[in-house]
Amino acid sequence: MEPKPREPKPREPQPSLIMIQFLQWVADRPRRREDVLDAWPSSCPRFPVWEDARADGLVRQSGGARGQHRVELTARGRRALLISRQIAVSGSGP
Repeated sequence: MEPKPREPKPREPQPSLIMIQFLQWVADRPRRREDVLDAWPSSCPRFPVWEDARADGLVRQSGGARGQHRVELTARGRRALLISRQIAVSGSGP
């Protein structure tokens, strides 16, 4: 009996350009939750970047000095940003 060929792993969907811009902005330096909400308001239902990033597990909030909430990339967010950079350099899609 021949072994079954392995099916390729499904790829995670590539985040939108605005999501990549948000992830890059968070990655550039430490951000407070208040800064995120000021810079990336979600009043527009077409661009809920902050909420989508949290729901997709790309960013997380963590406690900081004196109880300040920090927003940082998760491993999944760092991976999405890295993949987007590789795609931009190679000039091809996933």
